Amino acid sequence: MMDANEREVYRAAIHGDRDAFEMIIRTHSRVLFAIAYGILQSREEAEDAVQDALVKAWKSRWRVRDPEKFPAWLPLSEETIEIAEPEPADATALDRQLHSALAALPELHRSALTLRYFEEMDYQSIEKLLGISNGALRGILGRALASMRKQLRPALASLE
Repeated sequence: MMDANEREVYRAAIHGDRDAFEMIIRTHSRVLFAIAYGILQSREEAEDAVQDALVKAWKSRWRVRDPEKFPAWLPLSEETIEIAEPEPADATALDRQLHSALAALPELHRSALTLRYFEEMDYQSIEKLLGISNGALRGILGRALASMRKQLRPALASLE
């Protein structure tokens, strides 16, 4: 749950306060980068994608009605997803499935998963970043992986 202070920052950002927006970016850029890197598999491309996504997010921030939804909207705004999608020419069916499976996860699960497996962050850092306890993180990762496996099963089966 977002505290009143955070909610204020998000509200300010949505209403065009650049400092508030920058503050949010600093908080979320790692996660955004992790997601982009997980999809694009290239540090440079991921950095570019995140930059583009942030510019677009700033321009279309007014679409977010509810400040609570802002963090989830950042990595999930259609622009971000469009940018993060590999070019159709080299997007394998599996890439696309992986992308939609990731997008279908609750934000906390997606963040935990990307930080752990794409950023290869240790449990303690992830817990601190996401504000959760150790027991909770293990459970979240377990559920997120199970959900990904379930979603990807058809795509993986078609590869065999």
